[in-house]
Amino acid sequence: MVILHKAKEVYLKKPLTALFLLACFFTGPSFVYAESDKGAVPAPQNIQTDPDVYDLKYANSVLKTPDDKQLAYINFMLSTINISNGDYITAIENLNKVIEYNPESAYLKKRMALLLSETRNPELALKYAEESLQINPDDIETRLLIADLYGMGGDTEKAIAQYKEVIAIDPENFRVRMAYSTVLARMGMLDEAMDQLDTLTEKDPEMFFAHYYKAKIYQAMNNFEMAEKEYLAALSINEALEPALFDLAGLYYIQGKLEEAANTYKGLLNMDPANRIARERLLGIYELLGKKEDLASMMDEIKENSSPGDQSRQAIGLFYLQNGRLSESINELDMIVTAWPDDQKSRYYLALAYEQNNQSEEALYHFRMIEEGNELYINARLHMAYLLNRMKKTDDAIEVLRNGIEYKRDEIDFYTLLASIYESKEDYVKAREALDQGLAIEGENIDLIYRLGTLLDRKENKDEAIAQMKRVLELEPDNADAMNYIGYTYAEQGVNLDEALTLIQKAIDIKPDNGYYIDSLGWVYYRQGQYDLALTSLERAFSLVEGGDPTIAEHLGDVYMKLENFKMSLEMYQKALGLKHQYPDAINKKIEDVKKKLE
Repeated sequence: MVILHKAKEVYLKKPLTALFLLACFFTGPSFVYAESDKGAVPAPQNIQTDPDVYDLKYANSVLKTPDDKQLAYINFMLSTINISNGDYITAIENLNKVIEYNPESAYLKKRMALLLSETRNPELALKYAEESLQINPDDIETRLLIADLYGMGGDTEKAIAQYKEVIAIDPENFRVRMAYSTVLARMGMLDEAMDQLDTLTEKDPEMFFAHYYKAKIYQAMNNFEMAEKEYLAALSINEALEPALFDLAGLYYIQGKLEEAANTYKGLLNMDPANRIARERLLGIYELLGKKEDLASMMDEIKENSSPGDQSRQAIGLFYLQNGRLSESINELDMIVTAWPDDQKSRYYLALAYEQNNQSEEALYHFRMIEEGNELYINARLHMAYLLNRMKKTDDAIEVLRNGIEYKRDEIDFYTLLASIYESKEDYVKAREALDQGLAIEGENIDLIYRLGTLLDRKENKDEAIAQMKRVLELEPDNADAMNYIGYTYAEQGVNLDEALTLIQKAIDIKPDNGYYIDSLGWVYYRQGQYDLALTSLERAFSLVEGGDPTIAEHLGDVYMKLENFKMSLEMYQKALGLKHQYPDAINKKIEDVKKKLE
């Protein structure tokens, strides 16, 4: 059983380039609602907070006494103040008291629904929103709020029904159609979203945001030609639409049209010289294109127009980081963080530079300084746990992950890494618990299912392990790792060798230079008694894995033994030992056996 051979253990794979990916789909301007991590909901800060807005017209004249009116007014004012201070819990308590005096106020119940949605209580928020709608059925904003609350709860059909109702009430409301299209897109209903946007552009061809969102949908559909056309259409109407320029540059980049991407980023920088992300990406493109003069010129321009520690030099620090010039990166970023302690992005990059430079304590210090609520906070926690585990501070790593789960329970990476750490401690019960918790949130998560399969293999439950890998293939038929895993396991067991051969050959078709897959192929040939084919595959596999692999070396030793090339067999077994094979006693036994053959 060689788990590390079949699937290398990776606690954390978040390449630096992933930090520069475009923002999540449709996180652009919101027409009705502010964004939250579980869907678009109205933000309390957008609630009218002027106490003068409170009037008896909202109460439907149900106040019994002047004292009731005064108490209601005071509690409304207190609620308003607490909203402004961000104390939503107390604001809810105040507003509850107002609603006690005014139970028939649609306005107050909608306001309560907004507050409750902000405090992540969608069920109660939905109750108040629906009560508000019963009182005032024509309130479009309340219907939109209900639609988003249904969306947060995963009830897509009811959410869509509300949007359809709003459009039926007000078919010319372009703002609602735009909001509806973004919701459909978030739900993955791209064709339906496109229908709404087509309606908008037919009615008003100059609606540049509709063209922009059509481009985003086409890009999600991998229809890059139409995406480019719609981005250009949006820009022809509004040439200063920075999101469209930015996304068009990204579209060119992923298509390998680097010159077009560079020109678009340059146009963006002409419009907004302070756009650090565009500058960082342009530097990276110059590096890819080998434009050393343009690269040097841009770096010199940044340095000439800034002083050490200036935030505009973040692009330089990041460029050094991407190109492995860690000391220079640390120097630039440390000066920025010293001058601007609240610059969380520069601090995060500095922590990454320290991590890659094997300065773990310094990296941990800066990762810890990333504040809750910052977009980099979760990644910082994951890196902290990874570093602590690498430093053999396993309990501390587990605590960081447990706290991370308390902060954001639906962040799957926390469960994956937690399971990995428990697995490395051979605490398979807790590893399984972590995976099950993650799967309870996201039952079809490929990484979690695959990890569960490897865990079951470690526990010698190969039948269940294979069942999990087959489940991976049901969800993702081209998952080469799962194909290889099943094929190699069959080869280890000496069963279903024809099926194993088919699966592994499919995996190799997907990743033709994967040394581990080619080793699996050689091992199937070995089990079939086709030793010449096995030797060819295993020699290539050993050459492809950088630094060599002890299991592949052992396999080569076994093949040479079958071919009675005892000298080469001995050499490969000794290499397996030198590469720190996980079962040295078994290798030493094979060495003794082959030496007897050489006597």
